[in-house]
Amino acid sequence: MVRQEKSFASQEFPRWKLVALIDYAIDYGRFAFSSDVPHICRKVGKLVLIHEEYMAIALAQAEEARSVDEVPVGAVIVREGIILAAAHNQREQLRDPTAHAEMIAITQAATALDSWRLEGCSLYVTLEPCPMCAGAILQARVSQVVFGAADPKAGAVCSLYQLLDDERMNHKTEAIGGVMSEQCGKLLTGFFAEKRRIGKK
Repeated sequence: MVRQEKSFASQEFPRWKLVALIDYAIDYGRFAFSSDVPHICRKVGKLVLIHEEYMAIALAQAEEARSVDEVPVGAVIVREGIILAAAHNQREQLRDPTAHAEMIAITQAATALDSWRLEGCSLYVTLEPCPMCAGAILQARVSQVVFGAADPKAGAVCSLYQLLDDERMNHKTEAIGGVMSEQCGKLLTGFFAEKRRIGKK
């Protein structure tokens, strides 16, 4: 099952409150979560992962894709607070139908770790992974996927298929959806609206 996280990026939130929460989590070694906190935090070692911060990096990658006329999707892979990979769609540039952001990021992370097994890694991506990318995520043993906008036409995490949680698979990946979904979605809809405006499909 995919957990849907509400994004609070547009709401005001006292920074001191968030800092205090993170300090508490680090000092006492506990999971940090609260209904009035605009970030979903969890402790990994002595680091607290804040989903929106990593998603913002993935969004920056998506913006880079848009700047070179690629579909604006970005991905980041993190393990124990260390960013192992950051990538964006490059299908047009590489003339490669498999060059989705997630696929490139998985290859980068495997190279960084010198292993195809990405256990303990979290993959942040601005758009719900497609069947190809979901399959690669399972093959790479990625522990967690956090995505922004849902993809009703090709999503393989919760929209069309639920591949990451399929009982028939020999591996499962935790999935969290809806993180900064508005920002992620607007970037995509703006890109395709511009394509339609100039007559491209």
